[in-house]
Amino acid sequence: MARYQIILAYDGTEFLGSQRQAKSHRTVQGELENALYKLGWRESSALMAGRTDAGVHASGQVAAFDLDWKHSLEDLTNALNANLPTDMAARQVQIVPAKFHPRFDAIARRYRYRIFCQKQRDPLRERYAWRVHPVIVDGAILHALAAMLPGIYDFSAFGSPPRPGGGTERHLMQASWQQQEDEWHFEVQANAFLYHMVRRLVHAQVVIAQGKFPVEIFARALAEQVEVPSGLAPSNGLSLVEVSYSDNLNLKLEK
Repeated sequence: MARYQIILAYDGTEFLGSQRQAKSHRTVQGELENALYKLGWRESSALMAGRTDAGVHASGQVAAFDLDWKHSLEDLTNALNANLPTDMAARQVQIVPAKFHPRFDAIARRYRYRIFCQKQRDPLRERYAWRVHPVIVDGAILHALAAMLPGIYDFSAFGSPPRPGGGTERHLMQASWQQQEDEWHFEVQANAFLYHMVRRLVHAQVVIAQGKFPVEIFARALAEQVEVPSGLAPSNGLSLVEVSYSDNLNLKLEK
């Protein structure tokens, strides 16, 4: 018996989130556990690094489970992928210490949010990005807003704690916008995130960059927790791309 860690990728469109819920609800954890049962797994629950909402994608979700497996890691990867649905895949499998927990041992998580600016619908892109209209988004303002974010702040203006009464202070380590043709990609890394925090950060920055609200309101939301423009960026533009661990548990996907 060994503890295995896997890096999962999934298209979140048809999932009601990553965390197992009622049997009638399709979730990432539920589909992973179904695949594991077919490999002789008999535990009660696979461990997940983080919770993603319905419709949110991932290329770097981390999970762990205990399994009595007599074959190679490559064989385990292949066996998992043979039993996982087509909108999920195990990208990497490795053995980790028996006490490893993908959530509690994580030191940072990184998300990417994609927007594109276009008047007409684009069905091939709108599954994975937010189509913003009107199309005018001031890139200089996006860069300026993202530059305000790194640091330790009370982010209560941008989200709520996962549990009632939980703290709302987070250490945001990196935030930036990058333009790729008519797309803008927001990358953000923090030790942890509040519920809906990334999607609220994105929405606030976009509407400010469209000139609908002054830049000062964003700064005040960070410093004084004043209310930001209400709204939530759609879930389909968001992906969990990496969960980071300390050097002795470096689980970054190998290129």
